[in-house]
Parts: sequence; structure tokens; C-alpha cells
Amino acid sequence: MKENISCPRFTFNTVGLFTKDNKAIVDFYTKTFGFTTDWDGIQPNVEMTLAGMRIILFPREAFEQMVSRKFHYPDGFNGTVELAFDVPTFADVDKEYQNALEHGAVSVLPPTTEPWGQRTCYVADPDGNLIEIGSFVE
Repeated sequence: MKENISCPRFTFNTVGLFTKDNKAIVDFYTKTFGFTTDWDGIQPNVEMTLAGMRIILFPREAFEQMVSRKFHYPDGFNGTVELAFDVPTFADVDKEYQNALEHGAVSVLPPTTEPWGQRTCYVADPDGNLIEIGSFVE
């Protein structure tokens, strides 16, 4: 009997961020997490990749011009979404938290071992986007 394998309707593969300053965000994600990019520093559209993950950046002002519409962006921390990074162990959570702070992140929650067994922390990137770094492996 032949198995009926259907193609998924969608493939979710990218997170897009509308930025205040592409250079600051590129510097942060490449230095902090190791994303790579071939961005020329001029074009408004940026693509960064890391082990199958993809983040695209586009300046807020350029996006508003493109769609002929104004948007309201959060001031300070953006509490509407997070980017989550898993690391191998609890010790790596602490190490990557410090690494993120050294590269310009702002602390939101220092490394904490939660009752559900995860060690996690939160930082904000230079645009205020929340980033979680966590592990379930002690």
C-alpha cells in the first residue's frame, strides 16, 4: 500500500524584524549568536542565518514608505514576541546571558531555574526585542 504524503500548506522559516538601526542589529546578532550575513551595509533588506534559522531585517521607515502607512512601534521593550534560543546546559544559559550583555543586550531576567525544570533568562536586543536563552538540561 502506497502512503499518501501531502506537502505542508506552509513552511515557517523566517522571523522578520523592523529595525531602527540595521547596523546595530546586525552587529548584535552576528557577534552575540554567530549569525552570518552577506549584507553590504547599504541595502535596506538584510538576511542573516544560523544553523537553519533565518532572520530578516528591514528599516521601519523604509517599510512605512513601501506600504504607504504609518505604524506605532513599542517604546522600550517589545513585549509582544520573543526570539528563543536553546542551549545545551544550564551552565550555557549563564554563559550566553553574560555574552549577550557584553555585546549590548539589556537584562530583562537574569538566569533563573524555573519550577518546571528550565533554566532561562531574558535579554533585549538594541531595538528592545525580547530574547530568551534557555535549557532543560542541568
